[in-house]
Amino acid sequence: MADRDPSFQTDALIAEDIDAYLEQHQQKSLLRFITCGSVDDGKSTLIGRLLYDSKMIFEDQLSALESDSKKVGTQGEEIDFALLVDGLAAEREQGITIDVAYRFFTTEKRKFIVADTPGHEQYTRNMVTGASTADLAVILVDARKGVLQQTRRHSYLVHLLGIKHLVLAVNKMDLVDYDQTVFDEIVADYAAFAEEVGIETFTPIPISGFKGDNITASPSINTPWYKGLSLIDHLETVEVAATAAQERSFRMPVQWVNRPNLDFRGFAGLITDGSVKPGDAVRIVPAGKASRIKSIATFDGDLDEAVAGQSVTLTLEDEVDCSRGDVIAAADDPPEASDQFCATFVWMDEEALKPGRGYWLKLGSQMVTATVQPPKYEIDVNSLEHLAAKTLELNAIGVAEFSTDRPITFESYGKSRQLGGFILIDKFTNATVGAGMIEFSLRRAQNVHWQPTTVTRDDHAAMKNQKPRVLWFTGLSGSGKSTIANEVEKQLALMNRHTFLLDGDNVRHGLNKDLGFTETDRIENIRRIGEVAKLMADAGLIVLTAFISPFRAERRMVREMLPEGEFIEVFVDTPLEVAEKRDVKGLYKKARSGELKNFTGIDSPYEAPENAEIRVNTVDMTPAEAAEYIIKQILPLK
Repeated sequence: MADRDPSFQTDALIAEDIDAYLEQHQQKSLLRFITCGSVDDGKSTLIGRLLYDSKMIFEDQLSALESDSKKVGTQGEEIDFALLVDGLAAEREQGITIDVAYRFFTTEKRKFIVADTPGHEQYTRNMVTGASTADLAVILVDARKGVLQQTRRHSYLVHLLGIKHLVLAVNKMDLVDYDQTVFDEIVADYAAFAEEVGIETFTPIPISGFKGDNITASPSINTPWYKGLSLIDHLETVEVAATAAQERSFRMPVQWVNRPNLDFRGFAGLITDGSVKPGDAVRIVPAGKASRIKSIATFDGDLDEAVAGQSVTLTLEDEVDCSRGDVIAAADDPPEASDQFCATFVWMDEEALKPGRGYWLKLGSQMVTATVQPPKYEIDVNSLEHLAAKTLELNAIGVAEFSTDRPITFESYGKSRQLGGFILIDKFTNATVGAGMIEFSLRRAQNVHWQPTTVTRDDHAAMKNQKPRVLWFTGLSGSGKSTIANEVEKQLALMNRHTFLLDGDNVRHGLNKDLGFTETDRIENIRRIGEVAKLMADAGLIVLTAFISPFRAERRMVREMLPEGEFIEVFVDTPLEVAEKRDVKGLYKKARSGELKNFTGIDSPYEAPENAEIRVNTVDMTPAEAAEYIIKQILPLK
C-alpha cells in the first residue's frame, strides 16, 4: 500500500487545529460593554486601539487606516485609531460620534461586543440604545478637563439602565505627564458624584488611548504608581451578567408554542434567569396555573438541565393554558402580573409624548396597549433635579404611571432587565418612541378586582331587543355632527330604540369640565367619553357621540374598547371653508384673530378618517337626509 500524500496529512492537521480553535472560541464567555463620556474624551480612539492591539483588523483595513490618518493630519507614522470606528462621513468631518457603532473583537479569554456611543446631549437616545444590552460601561474622562457635565450625565444614565460594572478610564494621561495627583483628584471628584447618584462601586484606571498605556499590555512603565489591572485584563475577568442571572429564580418568557403534531406540545423561549430541570415545579404567569417540567427539548436532544442564556423547548406534565407572552417561572417565586405600574422612561421621538394616547408596549414577547399618564416629573440628568412636566420632549427622561389593556408579567428593572425593560411603539408609524424601566406595580392595581355580575351585557341587549352600537360622529367644528346625531336619535326613538346621545359641548359642562383644548386634554377627553360609551353599550344602548375627536389614534382606542362590529365611525365630511362660513358660535373668527388657541382646523390638526364605516357630506345632504342614510347603513338593529 502506497504511503499517504504528506500534503494530505498536513491538511488534516490544519483542519484539526481549526476545529480545536473553533471549539475553544465557542466556549468563551461574551461581554457586552459601552464606552461613553463627554465629547472628544477619546472613546473611538480607545475602541480603535482595542481592535488594533487584538489584531482584529485586516491588512487592507490597516493600509486604509494609515492613509486616512495622514489625511487628517497626524504626525509621522502615528495612527488615528478613531477612524476604525467613526464610520459615518459626518462623524469624520466633525470629529465626533453621532450613531452607535458596534464592534466585535476577541482575546484568548473572552469575546467582546463594544458599542461606541455618542457624547452629545442631543444623541441621548442613541446612547441609551447602546447601553440597553451592556454588562459594563467604560466612562472616559479627559485628564486635562476632569469630570464634566456629560460625564455625570452618562454615568447617571448607565446607572439608571442597570449597568452594575463601571470603569472610570482617565484618558490622555500622556498629556498631563502621567501625573498621579491629577488622576487621584479626578477619582475623588467622581467618587463624590457616584455616591450622590447611588453608584456603589467603580474601577478607576489611568490610560492613554493614543499611546496605549494600561489598555492591552501589562501595567505601563509610565504609571509605576498604578498597581491595578490593565483595561483589557479587567474586561477579561469581570463577572458577566449571564453568570449572575443563573443564580436567580427560574424565568422563561414563552416566544412560541411548538406543536408539530398531536403528540407533542412544547413551549419555546430563552431562559432569562435561573435554571430548570425535569420535575421542577413551575407556574404560568399571569394565569397562575401550576405544573411540572416534563422534559427539556433542544435540536440536539433532551437536556438534564438548562440555565440562563439557553434557548430551549419545555414540555409540561399537565395540559395547562400557556401561550406566547406568558412566562414560565419557578412555582415558589413567580414574577408579578399587573395592568398598572410606575416606570422611568426615556422619550425617543421628535414628536412629544401624548399622555393618554394608546401606544404599543413591548416587553419581551408580550405586546399590549399602554397609556401613559402625565409625568410625575421630568429628571434633569445634569443637576438630578425633579422638574414639573405635562409631557416629555425628545431625549427627556421622566417618571410616570402606565396602564395596560390587560395584565402583563414583569419584575422591577433593578431585579431583571429582561422582564423589567420595555419599549413603546407608535401604533401608526410603528416607530419606537420610548424605552422604559419598570420600578413597581401600583397598589390600586392589586386592590381593585373586576366584580362579576349575574345580568350580562347580552341580557341587557336582549331586554331592549336590539344590538348595542356606538355611532361615533367625527368632523370639524361646524360640520353638522351634533345636528345629524340629534336627527338620528329622533328617528331611532320613533322606532322604539333605546339610545343616548353624548354631545361634546354638553359633556364638557360636567364630566370633562376640568379639561382644556390642548392635545393632551383632547386625548383625555376622548378617553373618558370612550369609557362612558362602553359602559352604555354594556347596558344595551345604542350610543351616539358627537365630538370633533381630531386624532385617529384616539378614535382607534375607543374602537378597541368595544367588541368587533359595535363601533361605527361616521365621518361628517364637510370642507373647512364650508364649516367656517357657518361658524354659528363665532369660533373660527376668534381662532383666525388669535383669540382662541388650539382650534381644530386652524392651529391644531384634524386627522380625517381613512376607512370610516359611514361617510356623509352635508354640502349635498340635509341633516334629515343624512340621518336617514345613516340609519339604513346600520340596519338591522337586532
